[in-house]
Amino acid sequence: MQDKTAIVTGAAGGIGGAVAAALAKRGVRVAAVDLDAARLEQWAAEGTADTSRVTAFPADVSDAAAVHTLVGEVERRLGAVDFLVNAAGVLHLGPVVGFGDREWAHTLAVNTTGVFHLCRAVAERMIPRGTGSIVTVASNAARTPRAEMAAYAASKAAAVQLTKSLGIELSGHGIRCNVVAPGSTDTPMLTSMWHDESGREATLRGNPGAYRLGIPLGRIARPENIADAVLFLLSDEASHITLHELTVDGGATLGA
Repeated sequence: MQDKTAIVTGAAGGIGGAVAAALAKRGVRVAAVDLDAARLEQWAAEGTADTSRVTAFPADVSDAAAVHTLVGEVERRLGAVDFLVNAAGVLHLGPVVGFGDREWAHTLAVNTTGVFHLCRAVAERMIPRGTGSIVTVASNAARTPRAEMAAYAASKAAAVQLTKSLGIELSGHGIRCNVVAPGSTDTPMLTSMWHDESGREATLRGNPGAYRLGIPLGRIARPENIADAVLFLLSDEASHITLHELTVDGGATLGA
């Protein structure tokens, strides 16, 4: 991976930040993309990654024109994009009955349409070069229904099929497209779902009232656990793997 170039969206978040840091440690030039410019700069300043290898690019992935400009700027400043990691995501909780139109639209705009925008803009540049690797960070909720998470689950399921379908279209060009599906991971997105100290225990042990299993391994994933899976699928070690969905959830969905 030394001296290759990667775009990582959601880089100011837990998983995106861990992926960006891990790539930088491998010698990759990383374009760290996030809508929240202040958090992006704070993340870079915290020293979680080799800042000489990381460049911040504030951008809204739901804006097609902004993404087109972003990818061109990344290639101009850092070089041809070898890797794309779609890790930007938002979560709005609530039952379908009474769920807001604005929250629904925002969820799909970032979690699904944002993936489309990045994949389209990057793939059109990868095709002439005949090389590249794309990984979308989805969720185990894309396969397993979750109460009060319909919008999130639907958006992630759509992102999974978008990525796999793209993988078929790009396979003849030597470009691989894969998915990592995390379960509960120790990030602000997860902790925002907890109302008190019992939240962590419920995540670990399950919630029968919500038809939700616990985590057989008995621990919540760290962002670095997800980053390890992403880097594997990006790397030459996975050179014969495409259209694959790698679930990293400690067994929470029983291999579904």
